Order: sequence, then structure tokens, then C-alpha cells
Amino acid sequence: MSLADLVAHATDKERFHTLEQYIAFCSRYLEFVEIGLQARIVSQNEVHYQFFQYRQDGSFNISRPLNSLLMYDAAMFATEAAQFTQTLEQLKDGEQPSDDLRQNIVRTIYTIQQSIGAALDALPAGMSNQARKVNGDLFERFIRLLIVSLKVDCVSGTMQVPVKDSNGAELFKSSYQHDLLISEDAELKIIGSVKTSSKDRIDKIFMDKFLYNRLTDTALPHIAIFLNDVQRKKTRRENEYGVSATFLPGHFKAYTVKLNPLDGVYYCDIRPNMVSDELLSQHIKTIDHFFYSDLWELLNRHGQNLEEIAIEKKENGDGKNDT
Repeated sequence: MSLADLVAHATDKERFHTLEQYIAFCSRYLEFVEIGLQARIVSQNEVHYQFFQYRQDGSFNISRPLNSLLMYDAAMFATEAAQFTQTLEQLKDGEQPSDDLRQNIVRTIYTIQQSIGAALDALPAGMSNQARKVNGDLFERFIRLLIVSLKVDCVSGTMQVPVKDSNGAELFKSSYQHDLLISEDAELKIIGSVKTSSKDRIDKIFMDKFLYNRLTDTALPHIAIFLNDVQRKKTRRENEYGVSATFLPGHFKAYTVKLNPLDGVYYCDIRPNMVSDELLSQHIKTIDHFFYSDLWELLNRHGQNLEEIAIEKKENGDGKNDT
């Protein structure tokens, strides 16, 4: 498959409605990069990141930073994608997969989504906003498909939430749009946000939890799922690149301590300070924790009766996402 074919495929969201379609696209993209790149550029400051540079058919564009410790190549992906599917089957059946397979969960999700993002990086510069929008929508849908594959009800949509007075009488309805609305046994159990990065978005996620639970007098869990928090930066030397972090630890800590902690924050490509910092490490985990344990623990909590809230599903499952 040519680069033009891959880009056309990645920009058509109608081609991504099943996990199998995501996996198939990733396989084709990884096969292309084995032979179709102009160069692989190593990051100057964090050498395990690299950038793909396309040839003339991709306007010599340079991709987003890709973590070589997480990104599978074509040969490895063929094997690991099959294992990924088997692990999801185990989780769906209520089994606990081996801890040895946790990295398979993290790396497969990362590789699939970054294949889409990197393919979209071959679009002309004037279409970068469209590329970000499509990439964000497809990541949101990907996570939702993973959750649904485990026989868990999950949609994207807008809720009409009743706000009541102290006597329980409804005063008005407040509208909330969310990427993940996860329910079980006629109860809304989890509200979630899915973004490719936390850049310019982390504040809103904390505020959403605060306002929702204050207005509804509930303690409904709110989670956030991010792909990574790195971006490309130019160095002083021409044709050399590095990476910079987009995560704001000060903001995250302030909202966690002074407003309310989120009930789960998950990354594929977790930053070193999220592991080494005592406070951050208590609240931020790699995405395998969500699928292995946290999803099931949150589903066991008391939820909010679905009859109280009217959920309008987004057409084709697409929520607003400008990531």
C-alpha cells in the first residue's frame, strides 16, 4: 500500500469501526515504513524517540515523536497483535491474564494509534488541524471499542443531568458531553475523557468532575486516558530534532490536592516524572492497569441510575475531540 493510500485510509473515519480494522491498518502502515521512508531521525535529547521522515510522496514531512521502546515493527506486531486479541478475550471472560502480558497491552495500543497519527503527519501542513481532529476522534473510538469488546456498555454522548434542590425537586437540567459513558446494570458507573495528550485539557477534566459531582450530589468516578505527552521540538542545529514534555505537573498536583483527585489517569507512553514523583505516581498509571483491574473495580461501585439522565449518543460514536 502506498503512502497516498495509507493517508487516504487514515483520514476516512468510516474505515475504523472495528478493532480488526484498526489492527489491519497498523499492519499495513508498519509494512510501508520498513521500505518507504526517507529517513529515521533520532531525537537529540531522548534517544529512544525517533521521527519518521517521508519522501517526496509525503512532502518530506517529519512525523510526531515515536517511542521506539513502545512502537512495534511489522514483524513483531504480527505476533503481538494476535496476543493482544487473546488477552482481550481473557479479560472479557473474567480471567486474569499473566502480568507478563501487560506490556503487550500498552505497546499494542500505542503502536496502533501512533501508526494512525504518523500516517496523518504526511498530510500537507495546511491540513494539520484536520489531522489532529481525525487522530483524536479515532483514538477516542479505539478506546471505546476496546471497552465494548470486554462486554462492558460504553458510549460517547451528551447527558441531560437533573440538578435538584435540597428536597429532591428538580430545578433544571445541565448538559454534559463526554467521551466515555460506561454503565452496567442500568447505572452510569464511570465518566471518562480520552485525549491523545493532556496539553491544554487537563484543567477541564478536573473541573468536569468537580462540577458534575457537586451539581448532582454524587461521587461518580471520573477517569482520563492519554496516549502520551511529548511533542517535537526543533534544536539549534538544522535538521536536528528533540522532544519536549506537554504535561504540566504543577497544574496536575494543584487540582489533585486542592480540588479533587481523578479516579484514574492512564498513559501508554508514561513520562519519567510520573513514575519518580511520589504524588504523581499515586495518581498516574500505565494503561494496562485500567484494563487489568481498575475498570472492574470502578464497575463494582455504586453508580447513578440511568433513568435519571437522558443520554444522547453521538452519531457513529463520535464525540467532540480536538486532540
